[in-house]
Amino acid sequence: MPADEKHQSEQSPGASAASAGSAVPSVWARPRRRKEQQPALSQAQIVSTAVRLLDAEGIEALSMRKLGTEMGAAATSLYRHVANKDELIELVVDEVYGELEVPEPAGPDAWREALAHSGHSLRDMVLRHPWVASVLGQVGLAYLGPNLMRMSERMLRLAQAAGFPPGEADLAMKAVISYVIGATTSEASYLSLLARSGKTEAQWLESLLPAAQEALDGHPLTQDHAASRQGVDPARMREENFDYGLQRVLDGLEVRLSRG
Repeated sequence: MPADEKHQSEQSPGASAASAGSAVPSVWARPRRRKEQQPALSQAQIVSTAVRLLDAEGIEALSMRKLGTEMGAAATSLYRHVANKDELIELVVDEVYGELEVPEPAGPDAWREALAHSGHSLRDMVLRHPWVASVLGQVGLAYLGPNLMRMSERMLRLAQAAGFPPGEADLAMKAVISYVIGATTSEASYLSLLARSGKTEAQWLESLLPAAQEALDGHPLTQDHAASRQGVDPARMREENFDYGLQRVLDGLEVRLSRG
C-alpha cells in the first residue's frame, strides 16, 4: 500500500472505530455507521465498482486511490465507508459469494445432486471472478459476511439432510469446498493467462501443439491419452475434468454415509 494510502487508512474514521471498539481486524466486527442523508457514495457502489475493476484488471490493480479515480472521487471519500484495502477485500469476496446457488435440501436422497449443483455454482463464480481464489486466505473473518453465512448455513443443511451428524456435516462441506477451490484455482490461473494472450482457447492450444508433440515423444501412455482428447472442445473437457473429481468426492461422502 502506498504511504499516502496507508496514512489515510490509519487516520480513517472506520479504522479508528475498529481499533477503539474491537481488536478484531474485520469489516464485519466494527460498528456500523449511521446512514447519512443522500450520501455522494455508498458502500454498495464502492463494492460494485471494485468487483468490476478486479474482474477487468486483477487483484494487483486494486488500490483505494485507483478505485477512487474509477468512481470520480477522492480516496478520502472512500475511507468514510471502507477503512482500508483489507476491509474492501472482505466486502468484495462476500459480494461475489452472493452469486452462489445452493439448493435447499429436498430430502435425504436429493443431497448428492444438490451438492453437485453447489460445487458447479462455486466453480462458475470463481471462473467469473478469477482474482477471488488468490485472496480467500487473506480475508480474515470473511465468514462473518452475510452472503458467506447464508451459503454456509445452506450447505450445512444439505449435509445434515444427507445424514451427516452436526459435528461431521461441517467437515463434509469443507471437503467439497476444498476440492472445488483447489481444482478451480489452477483453472482460473490458466484462463487468466489465456486472456492475456489475446487468443481463443482453441488458438492457444493449437500454438502449443508442436512443443506438445515433441514433449510427448517417448511417452506412449501420455501420447495415447492426448490423442484420445484431440478434437474435443476444450471448455467441455475442462468441465468434464472438474465434474469427474467432484463426483469422486461425493462418492467418498456417500460411502461414509453408508457405513454410518
